[in-house]
Amino acid sequence: MIYKTPEEIERSRAACLLVCRTLTEVGKMLRPGLTGKEIDTFAEEFIRDNGAVPGFKGLYGCPSTLLVSRNEEVVHGLPTEEQVFQDGDILSIDCGTVVDEFYGDAAYTFCVGDVAEETMELCRRTKHSLYLGIDAARAGKRVGDISHAVQHYTERESGYGAVRELVGHGLGRSLHEAPDVPNFGKRGRGPLLKAGLIIAIEPMITLGKRNVVSREDGWTIVTIDGSPAAHYEHSIAISPDGAPADLMSDHRPIEEAIRNNPNLKYVDNLDEELVAIYQPAVVA
Repeated sequence: MIYKTPEEIERSRAACLLVCRTLTEVGKMLRPGLTGKEIDTFAEEFIRDNGAVPGFKGLYGCPSTLLVSRNEEVVHGLPTEEQVFQDGDILSIDCGTVVDEFYGDAAYTFCVGDVAEETMELCRRTKHSLYLGIDAARAGKRVGDISHAVQHYTERESGYGAVRELVGHGLGRSLHEAPDVPNFGKRGRGPLLKAGLIIAIEPMITLGKRNVVSREDGWTIVTIDGSPAAHYEHSIAISPDGAPADLMSDHRPIEEAIRNNPNLKYVDNLDEELVAIYQPAVVA
């Protein structure tokens, strides 16, 4: 695992905040009838206009700036002209940037139009599990403490499925560094968390069975039973002395854009006090 200096953390923070600014602008645009290709083209131009490089495009052969996953698509959906957003869709939009050699990474699930209440509740609880995972990410604890927090809440308390095949990860000069951060596991297990480690925590939670398969495009991961899936991601830095984690990304401007877009539904926070603890000092 690669531990970052305070200066390196700030470089990664700048990249994470640009990701959130990009998702904010996308959130202002979203509406039924828009296509994945349209928001992907916009996102690439926005990132480059801000002096950065898209973090996903070209990496592992990825053809796009955004990964846009609809409904039963869990992650890694490819934005195309044929991907037309419909009333009632939920869209996991994942984005990465590179700023001054460091990666930023964050994701948010947008609810378009009249989304079914059981799907809205899936989004609420998935979003809440993200903050439970962040709250467990403290120096002296282990990766398994994060994993257990997400799994216990989403599977045992909520009855959903926590996807096993896809995980969070370390972040730095590479998009994917050690350690893996699964959304399932046991407390007290896994790598020890120490100050200076940057990780992306990203619950991927299904309304039905947790099992997933890959589509023929080699990218898009879908639920095996066709049930919807939600996905939220923050990048954080582990703080010294067991203090609360340092949130590198900022969902607040994204959520403000959602509130101001009549084509979208806002996903409520289930614990405002917990969310308030993990708000970055810098607003994107």
